[in-house]
This record gives sequence, C-alpha cells and structure tokens, in this order.
Amino acid sequence: MTISQELLDILACPKCKGDIYLNETNDGLICDRCRLLYEIKDDIPIMLIDEAKPIEG
Repeated sequence: MTISQELLDILACPKCKGDIYLNETNDGLICDRCRLLYEIKDDIPIMLIDEAKPIEG
C-alpha cells in the first residue's frame, strides 16, 4: 500500500516545514531543501528529524 495523495498534500518536512514528495521506490519521503529522506515503515511515514537519513549528492 502506498501513501495517498491526500496525505502527501498535508505532510511537510518537520525541519523546514517545506514540501516533501514520495521517492521513486515509494519507501520514503524526500525534502530537497534539507536533503533528508524520511523512511516509510509499515505504511507509516517516520517524520522524526533524528530518524531521517541524509541524501548524498
């Protein structure tokens, strides 16, 4: 199951409050401004700054 567009529309990056989007593999949410990946586990986005993974590049 994937996250609904309705939920994506209301979610924001907890660090900068900016827009986030689903990654290509549908297992995480990306904030381009902070360069962070928030993982999705058991269809629940883990929106904790301390749990986010930095994006390389």
